[in-house]
Amino acid sequence: MPGRVMYLVRSWPRLSQTFVVNEVLAQERLGTRLELYSLTRSEERLVQPQVSAVRAQVHYLDERPRRPRFAALREHALVARSAPLAYAATVVYAAARPQLSRGYATLSTLGCLAAAVRVAAAVHRARRAGDPVEHLHAHFAHDPALVALLTSRMTGVPYSVTAHARDLYQIPVPSLRARARAAVAVVTCCAANVDYLRSVLPADLHTRLRLIHHGVELDRFVPADRPDAPPPVRIVSVGRLVEKKGFADLLHACAELRSSRPEAAFRLRVLGDGPLRPELAGLRDRLGLREAVEFAGEVDRDGVLRAYQDADVFALTPWVPADGDRDGVPNVVVEAMACGLPVVTTDAGGVTEVVEHGRTGLVATPRDVGAIAGHLAELVTDPTRRRELGAAGRRRVEQGFDVRSAASELSAVFAGAAS
Repeated sequence: MPGRVMYLVRSWPRLSQTFVVNEVLAQERLGTRLELYSLTRSEERLVQPQVSAVRAQVHYLDERPRRPRFAALREHALVARSAPLAYAATVVYAAARPQLSRGYATLSTLGCLAAAVRVAAAVHRARRAGDPVEHLHAHFAHDPALVALLTSRMTGVPYSVTAHARDLYQIPVPSLRARARAAVAVVTCCAANVDYLRSVLPADLHTRLRLIHHGVELDRFVPADRPDAPPPVRIVSVGRLVEKKGFADLLHACAELRSSRPEAAFRLRVLGDGPLRPELAGLRDRLGLREAVEFAGEVDRDGVLRAYQDADVFALTPWVPADGDRDGVPNVVVEAMACGLPVVTTDAGGVTEVVEHGRTGLVATPRDVGAIAGHLAELVTDPTRRRELGAAGRRRVEQGFDVRSAASELSAVFAGAAS
């Protein structure tokens, strides 16, 4: 079991990053002693209910304006006194490498250094108190990983990083290599990401790669009793209303389904919000789907679970836009399968690691509206097929996506780094 671990995240708590909250709670159930360091508050209106169960203390690194005037200088002085050579070398390292923060980032390299000094000061205070920090873990390969790298250089505490999606594909390869070379482990959530990392990292770093799927709470996300109800068949989709989620393609597929199979009555409920909501609502209306498609807005995890339990089919049709943004294995797909829902999706990111076409769900080529519509038609018109795929999907999730197993694997990474 690892000792004291500091988690570094970009923003806390985030409604769309339930997998981070689930991981934190699972680590705490294992007995890992955590502290959370967030670069900023999320300032989101809706907060997942399970956030209140997190015992770890949360520190926000962007709250300096509300702190005493010379707090930053005192923290720099503390780190400099505790490890003068490491502190000086890290300042020079950061000042000489502004390119480390290029690409997808919100802080400059020196901004990450300022955050790292605060974390390093906390590490040194913990050492003086006789309760040392044994490991740093950064969620996301952009700003949090750079803060972890700089903190590690100033303190000697090893760090690992979990790389997910945009944070992995939208930072320059040299910056990604710098983060990976300094880390003891680079964790990611799907084999597609591992393949990408192997293609851009030198061979000597490949042994640091770890594939750990995000898990779900299998005792909470359980199949509902779904008797064959009269039409319309209830389809649910969950996700941020952004380009990579493919909601426009899903709407076009629904329009094609209605046109080609008018007897296949359905209702689609979309949970989530985002910048494309007005555009998608307008598209829905132009396609004549106003009575068939509801945009329900943001819903917390309890509401999402109820939506799964009330639905007959789950659909999410992601793709990879020109900017390279993509999902790994979308957690909502795994959650829906855990609830026994048959899934219609597309082969983007790591989706096919959990959804095998024809066996645990139906998978189309991204942006193939005709194929998506055909898969929806198959499930809308055939309750037996829905039951078969839903049961097979549940079994697949039980085999490889249990949050407790994922937490144990990650805990072993922490313990191995600290030993």
